[in-house]
Amino acid sequence: MNPQLLRSILPAASLAALLVAIFWLQPRTMSYFGLNLLLNLAVPIALATVAQMFLLCVNDLDLSIGAFVSLVACIAATWLNDTPLLGIAALAALVAAYAGMGALIELRQLPSIVVTLGMSFVWLGLAVMVLPTPGGKAPDWIRTLMTLKPAFVPFPIIASILIALVVHFGLMRSSYGAVLRGAGGNPRSVARAGWSMLRVKVTMFALAGLFGVLSGIALIGLTTSADANIALRYTLLSIAGVILGGGEFVGGRVSPIGAVIGAMTLTLAGSFLSFLRLNPDWQIGAQGAILIIVLALRVLISRAEAKA
Repeated sequence: MNPQLLRSILPAASLAALLVAIFWLQPRTMSYFGLNLLLNLAVPIALATVAQMFLLCVNDLDLSIGAFVSLVACIAATWLNDTPLLGIAALAALVAAYAGMGALIELRQLPSIVVTLGMSFVWLGLAVMVLPTPGGKAPDWIRTLMTLKPAFVPFPIIASILIALVVHFGLMRSSYGAVLRGAGGNPRSVARAGWSMLRVKVTMFALAGLFGVLSGIALIGLTTSADANIALRYTLLSIAGVILGGGEFVGGRVSPIGAVIGAMTLTLAGSFLSFLRLNPDWQIGAQGAILIIVLALRVLISRAEAKA
């Protein structure tokens, strides 16, 4: 088989293999209710993964997305529920802050890892200020949206497909999307063509902030309450999801559809490891092992491509 084709189908094949293993261990999950339960948290994880993907697309890395999603969840469970206008203004300000972070990184040529790591403490501190103790309440409209039960296909699957398609056509099929991706692959050529790298960075960071906000809103719709640490693990999950989906750390090589598939794979991995009755202390390590296996397969495929 063509190595390039193998590379493109690897994320979907990984998801399918995991589903087969889960269905074999727990045949009752092979149903509408079972899939809905398995993929319950897929939507917020997919949104956070797409947010991370936008920054990886321009060779940056966000170590603050987990704390950011936690802050959004705290705001959604308090201000957005009690005083909607204040909540909307706060969320818009967070997107603007993300865009400003991108401008700072580009103007001062700062390493994104350092800036976003520092901002993770800022987001976490703000989350504690907004919601000092676990609690709050999700707005009814968010809860209603996230608990929809459409006929035949569970809502998490429909929502994940929509997210993947919208981002795919916006980033991979539009002319400006080609510029954004080119900024990661060859920034000098993009700059020589007359495009502003500052505008590109601001755009990508603003998009990351927007999808981070959507992730926090989706999460609170599922959990109904929040706390300052509710999504801290999303930082590593989002990076792993992009890489599982075929993305690269450099070069602007990303796949929106693959990123969403990677997020769904990681969501299912948690259930799979639970069905194996694996000690929770070992589950994070086991998820890392899954990532290493997929990356090893990609290396083998890349070598086959080089020989071809």
